[in-house]
Amino acid sequence: MADDAGREPARDPQDLERLLVIRQRAGDVEGMMALYEPQAVVDCGEGRLLRGKEAIRAYFAGVVGRAGNSPSVPSARP
Repeated sequence: MADDAGREPARDPQDLERLLVIRQRAGDVEGMMALYEPQAVVDCGEGRLLRGKEAIRAYFAGVVGRAGNSPSVPSARP
């Protein structure tokens, strides 16, 4: 079942990276955020951890805003 915006859901953990990159390239920050739980933690490298959806949203807004939208999605941490 798609979400309210008609986005494809992640049905398997293996879907997450693919969906994140597709949504990043489309400039869909809210679609990227739909893949995260409220208390998510994201490792964006160099010892920097993002905690919670607001911090993650701010980071992705900057990533999407950069020219070219090259895939630079950080890794999710368990």
